[in-house]
Amino acid sequence: SRYYREVLPGEIVKISRYDVQTLDVVPRPEGDPSAFCIFEYVYFARPDSIFEGQMVYSVRRRCGQQLAIEAPVEADLVSTVPESATPAALGYAQKCGLPYVEVLCKNRYVGRTFIQPNMRLRQLGVAKKFGVLSDNFKGKRVVIIDDSIVRGNTISPIIKLLRESGAKEVHIRVASPPIRFPCYMGINIPTKEELIANRPEFHDLANYIGADSVVYLSVEGLVSSVQESIKARQENENSLKNQKSRVGKIGHCTACLTGEYPVELEW
Repeated sequence: SRYYREVLPGEIVKISRYDVQTLDVVPRPEGDPSAFCIFEYVYFARPDSIFEGQMVYSVRRRCGQQLAIEAPVEADLVSTVPESATPAALGYAQKCGLPYVEVLCKNRYVGRTFIQPNMRLRQLGVAKKFGVLSDNFKGKRVVIIDDSIVRGNTISPIIKLLRESGAKEVHIRVASPPIRFPCYMGINIPTKEELIANRPEFHDLANYIGADSVVYLSVEGLVSSVQESIKARQENENSLKNQKSRVGKIGHCTACLTGEYPVELEW
């Protein structure tokens, strides 16, 4: 199989053995920008997915670079919790000029932790889920890049594991902003009360999860990382057509981060 093109929002496509036909494109109300889920880029999508003409892996790496600009730290190495945040960790390391080093490896014989019946078993499951590559970080200051911290339960035992295995300092950098609001667009986000960003512990999150520091990427940083190459492509297309640089309105849904929903909610 080969990549052909994206299906446009609202597009009805007919694929036959002969060709690909657009049957119809359901129009949006005039002036309404699209509202593509920004969390697809952060977490949900496979890194080799292509949305809006860009690869998700490249966006995640840019988020890591932006995070390094916003939240640098005195450290010896950069790593990640395998492996969804790896592109962001590589971007962070590259921008900071620090080595990217593996500190954990996945234990392939352990099942999924989130289906364990209670919190204690989930936390034990996390500890068993990873092997510790202690030779790589003993006595060193480690920056761990995560893609998101939702409840705060998973990262805590990992930090404990790294400290017990000889890490001198453990700094957490999150390549997305904190999730604060429920999603009414079909994504199953935990209740507002369960989200760590809405709990009193969030005011001293580093202490709560046992880290030396915790910093999230800003909403502006995430949006600019996602839209950077879309804008560049639009400007390039305009210059090829000898048009004045007129960048169309690019829309992304950030409701779970900002509480600004792309449609009016009806209760």
